[in-house]
Amino acid sequence: MAMAPDTAAPVDPHDTRKRVMAIVGGSSGNLVEWYDFYVYAATALYFAPAFFPKGDPTAQLLSTAAIFAVGFLMRPVGGWLFGRIADRSGRKASMVISVLMMCFGSLMIAVLPTYDSIGVAAPVLLLVARLLQGLSVGGEYGTSATYMSEVATARHRGFFSSFQYVTLIGGQLLALLVVVVLQAVYTGDEIRAWAWRIPFFIGAGTAVIALFLRRALHETTTAKDRASEGAGTISLLLAHPKPLLQVIGLTAGGSLAFYTYTTYMQKFLVNSAGFSVERASITMTAVLFCYMCLQPLLGALSDRIGRRACLLVFGVGTAVMTVPLLTVLGGVTTSGAAFALILAALFIVSFYTSISGVVKAELFPPQIRALGVGLGYAISNSLFGGTAEYVALQLKSWGVEHYFFWYVSAFAVISLVSAFSMKDTRLHGHLDHPDAPARRV
Repeated sequence: MAMAPDTAAPVDPHDTRKRVMAIVGGSSGNLVEWYDFYVYAATALYFAPAFFPKGDPTAQLLSTAAIFAVGFLMRPVGGWLFGRIADRSGRKASMVISVLMMCFGSLMIAVLPTYDSIGVAAPVLLLVARLLQGLSVGGEYGTSATYMSEVATARHRGFFSSFQYVTLIGGQLLALLVVVVLQAVYTGDEIRAWAWRIPFFIGAGTAVIALFLRRALHETTTAKDRASEGAGTISLLLAHPKPLLQVIGLTAGGSLAFYTYTTYMQKFLVNSAGFSVERASITMTAVLFCYMCLQPLLGALSDRIGRRACLLVFGVGTAVMTVPLLTVLGGVTTSGAAFALILAALFIVSFYTSISGVVKAELFPPQIRALGVGLGYAISNSLFGGTAEYVALQLKSWGVEHYFFWYVSAFAVISLVSAFSMKDTRLHGHLDHPDAPARRV
């Protein structure tokens, strides 16, 4: 992309308000989507016995983790389907459909009968619900990342786009907060018996609010781009193999590290460090709140030093620090020590997550931007991010948990190689250069 002359004019206040409201609308739906998806992991410790035969608790967690991972297998399908819709029919249409599908999946889990009631049909129906949610989230990431990158001003695109992960983490944090409230209001037996369903009803209800917010969004694509030959097709995407491989490589290490220190970490604190479920939940709630607040700061930093520099910090830091951090974490005895160590790891991961969406959106032209971001992310995320819990628990059951630490480090190296292969997309990407004339929403 050629650099534009320095002829930018200040964005008028009305235009800025429209951009901010568009970010709020897009990110609110993102929060609901990820809350619905993560509440499964947050409540798995309670509902695992309801859907699987009585037996070893680790085996039950392995079963729920396997279904969590299988939900990720639908993500490439969702990335392709919703990316195609977004590139051919518009970002708004894609985001509205995805949030409706997530609502249905959550409601389905909320009303599912247990194993004692309908036998093997219970885990089968749970699997179906997770497949629907995986399809929805597979489409949500690429479309929302693309939309928020396109609607932001060029000079502050890293900052505004970072709110995708603010709401993504916010969804996870909200899921944990709901669980903490349940733990304060109900006994453990009550939660295991029926109260674990409440968070899924909440998710289905909030999706309705997100639907109304998304219906008011501005469209960021032009009719010409949507109607252009090959828009939203795999054939056109394959004509850009390098950025697709870069997205897959960046996501491999980034998603694996993210899921290791967020969704899996609560179980790690319980199974490896000996924390109670309640103590682990409170610790992770505090960690995730701080982690969420880091995203805009590092997103803004990327607007000054470039996306590539941030990705290099993430790759080197995660490759070097994962093994010692997780080794020490396995032996912590206090909540304060666990908080400090996990937050230190997530500070390094933030150099990836804060710009994850924007750096990928900047790699592709508008005709295949949502497809390229969504499909590349979903393929890698389903293979490596979604399986993080299962791989970690399986290695623990074999007595070689420390192998998982090296597994995470190895994929961080893959992300590092991908970052080295890139130019700085802030200056050389397919979205406006910071010195280009300001666009209107």
